[in-house]
Amino acid sequence: MASVKRTKNRFVNRGGFVASNAIILAGFIVAIFVSAALLFAVQPMFTKMVLPRLGGSASVWSVAMVFFQAMLLAGYAYAHLLTRYLPVRYSIIIHLLVMLVATLALPLAISAKWGRPPTQGEAFYLIGLFTASVGLPFFALAANAPLLQAWFSRTSHPSAKDPYFLYAASNVGSFLALLSYPLLIEPLSRLGDQTRFWSYGFYGLIFLVAVCGALLWPSLQRKSAVSAISRSTDAPSWRDGLIWIALSAVPSAFLLAVTSHISTDVAASPLLWVLPLALYLATFVIVFQRNPIIPHSLALAAQPVAVALLVGIYFNSATDQILVNISINLAAFFLTALVCHGELARRRPPARHLTIFYLCMSIGGMVGGIFSGLVAPNIFSWVAEYPILIVAGLLCRPGVFEGGMSRQRVIWLCLFALATAAVVYAMQHELRPSESKMLAIISSLMLVSVILLRDSLKLAAVIGLVLLVSFIDQWQAYPGGSVRSFFGVHKVFETYSGTYRVLMHGTTIHGAERIGSDEDVAKEAKPVPLTYYHAKSPMARAIEAMRSKKPGPLRAAVVGLGSGSLACYFKEGDTFDFYEIDQSIVDLATDPGYFTYYSSCAPDANIIVGDARLTMTDARDGAYDIIIVDAFTSDAIPIHLMTKEAMATYLAKLAPRGIVVLHISNRHMELGSVVAGIAKENGLTTRIYYKEIPEEEDSDKYMFSSTVTASARSPEDFGSLAQGENAWEDIEPDPKQWVWTDDYSNVIGAMIRHMNE
Repeated sequence: MASVKRTKNRFVNRGGFVASNAIILAGFIVAIFVSAALLFAVQPMFTKMVLPRLGGSASVWSVAMVFFQAMLLAGYAYAHLLTRYLPVRYSIIIHLLVMLVATLALPLAISAKWGRPPTQGEAFYLIGLFTASVGLPFFALAANAPLLQAWFSRTSHPSAKDPYFLYAASNVGSFLALLSYPLLIEPLSRLGDQTRFWSYGFYGLIFLVAVCGALLWPSLQRKSAVSAISRSTDAPSWRDGLIWIALSAVPSAFLLAVTSHISTDVAASPLLWVLPLALYLATFVIVFQRNPIIPHSLALAAQPVAVALLVGIYFNSATDQILVNISINLAAFFLTALVCHGELARRRPPARHLTIFYLCMSIGGMVGGIFSGLVAPNIFSWVAEYPILIVAGLLCRPGVFEGGMSRQRVIWLCLFALATAAVVYAMQHELRPSESKMLAIISSLMLVSVILLRDSLKLAAVIGLVLLVSFIDQWQAYPGGSVRSFFGVHKVFETYSGTYRVLMHGTTIHGAERIGSDEDVAKEAKPVPLTYYHAKSPMARAIEAMRSKKPGPLRAAVVGLGSGSLACYFKEGDTFDFYEIDQSIVDLATDPGYFTYYSSCAPDANIIVGDARLTMTDARDGAYDIIIVDAFTSDAIPIHLMTKEAMATYLAKLAPRGIVVLHISNRHMELGSVVAGIAKENGLTTRIYYKEIPEEEDSDKYMFSSTVTASARSPEDFGSLAQGENAWEDIEPDPKQWVWTDDYSNVIGAMIRHMNE
C-alpha cells in the first residue's frame, strides 16, 4: 500500500498523486457549490411542475417546503451517522453508491403512481407525491453539505479546523440558483429542458464528490476522527441542542409565513417563492463569514425598526402599495432571520461536532416548517402564525432569558399583562374606530420607548400588544366568520349598515350579496348579482350574448364558484356546471345562512369538486355553449388555467359557435396578451373588455369594474360582443413573448407589462 508524505503545502502520495492545499480547497468548494445549486434549483422547478395538481394554490409551496425540510433533516442525520460511526473511507464509498442509486429517479418527473389529489388531506397527498418523485435525489443532495465539510475537516488543509466557511460557500450556490430561476431559467427555458440539464448537473456532481474523496484519501492514515469524537470532553449539551433548534425553527417558520403572505395577492409562482428563500440563505452566507458584511450588532439594532414598520403596515392593511408592502415584509423577515442565524453562528461548536450542529439546525428547520405548513392551517381560522412569529423572532434576541427574571422585569410584565387585558376588554366592547386607532398610537409610543430602553423581552411584549390591537381592530371592522382551508382564508362579514354580506379571500373581495335595503326599495324575489357579476358587467354581457344567438336552454361551465353569483343568470332548462376546487367555498356558497345566490337561483346546478383542469376532462366533448373561467386565489389567477394546454381542454369541451370567457382582473399583471397567445395557439380569436362601471353606480354598492376576455373559433361566434358601441376590442398576442404552456410561464414579464401600461 502506498504511503503518504505530508509537505508544507501539499500531500505527496508515493504512488505519484500530488494535491496542493489550493487544489483541495477548490475541489471541495466547487463540489459544495454545485450540490447546493442543484438542491435549491430543484425546489422551485419541481414545485412548479406539481402546482397544477392543486389548483395553483400558494399552499403548495408551503407543503413543499415542509417536505424539503424533512428530507434535509434525513440527509443531515445520514451524514451525521456516517461521520460518527464509520471510517471515512467507508463513508466515501457508501455515499457515492447512494448518489448512483439516486440517478434511477432521473430525469425528474411526477410519479405515474399518483393520480388526482383528494378533496381532503391535500398536504399529505403532496408530501407523498414529492417523496415518490424526487425523494431519493433530494436526500442524496441534502447530505452533501455537512458530509463534505466533515470530510474537509479531516484533511490537513490550514482551514480544516474551522470548515464553517464552506457552509457560506454552500449557501452562495443556493442563493445564486434561487435568484437565477425566476430571473433567467424560468423566462428562458421550459420545464422539460430544465429537468434534462438538472440531470446532467447531478451526474457531474457525482464525479465532483468522487474527486473530493480522492483528495481526502491520502490523509486518512491519520488517527480516526471517530475515536477523537468519542474521547471529546466538550460535547454539546442538550440545552445547546435545544437552543440551536429554537434559533433555527423561528426563521424557518417565518419563511413560510412571509412567503404565503406576499404571494397570495400576486401569483403562486417561483418569483415570489424564491425571494424570501434567497434572503433566508443570504443570512447564512453573511453570518458564517469570518468577517460578516453585516455585523451582528447592526442586525440587532435594525431588527426592531423593521419590525415596527411591519407592524405598522400590518395594522393598516396597506396592500395597495404592493412593492412597499413586500419590501417591508421581506426586510423584517431578513433582519429577524439574520439575528437568529447570527446567534446560531455565535454559538457554533468546534468542527468535530459539526454534524450534530447541522442536525439540530435541520431539526429546527423541519419543526418550523411543520408549524407553518401543516399545524397552523389546521388549528387557526386565520393566519395567526404570522404575528406569532413576529413576536417569536424578537424573543430570539440575546439576553431575553439568559439574564434571568429580575424583580423589576417581573413587575413590568405583570403590569403589562393587566394593560393588555384592559385593551382586549375595551376593544371587545366595540370602541369606535378612532378610539381603536388611538390605542394603536399609544401602543406605538410604548414601542418606541421600549426600543430606546433596549430590553428585548419588553420589546416583544409591546409588539405583541400592538398586533393584538391590530387583530381586534380588524375583527371589529370585518365582523363575521372566517374559514381556513388548504387554499386560503375565506372571510365572511356584514357591512356596518347591515346592507351587504361580503366574501373575501385574502385581501380581495370574491362576492357580495345585498341582505338589507332602504325602506323605499322593495326586496327582490331573487338576489341580484353584485361585484364583478352585476347586470352590466362583462360576465353578464357574455352570457347574454351567448343566449341571444343560441335558441333553447344554455349549457354553461363555470370554473370557480365564489359566493355563487353567476347562478342567478340560470334560467329554467339551462345546465350549469360549477367547478370548484375548495370544499369550504362550496359549503359557504350553498348555505343560505351565508349567501342565497345558489339556493335561490339554481339549487339543482351541478357542483364538481376538484381542480377544473382534471375534472373537466370527464365532461363529454362539446358539452358547453359557454365556459367561464373565474378562479382566483385572493387576487392571483392560477397560472395553470391560462396555458395553451388549458385552453385546449376548454376548446375540446366547447360546443360549435361557443365562447370561452376568462376573468383576468389583476392588480399586478397584464394578462390579456397571455390569453390572446394561448387562444391563437389553439386556432381561436380573442376579444377583451375593460370599462369602468356606470357613473350612477359605485363601489359602495359593491359593483366593480373587471377585465374579461372572450375567445371563439371565428369572429361570428362573438355575436353581440362584437357589435355596437360597447363592442369588445380585438386583442392580439405579443409576438415578443412566448406562449404560456404547462412547462412555461413568465410572471415577471406580465408584471413589467402591467407597470408599462
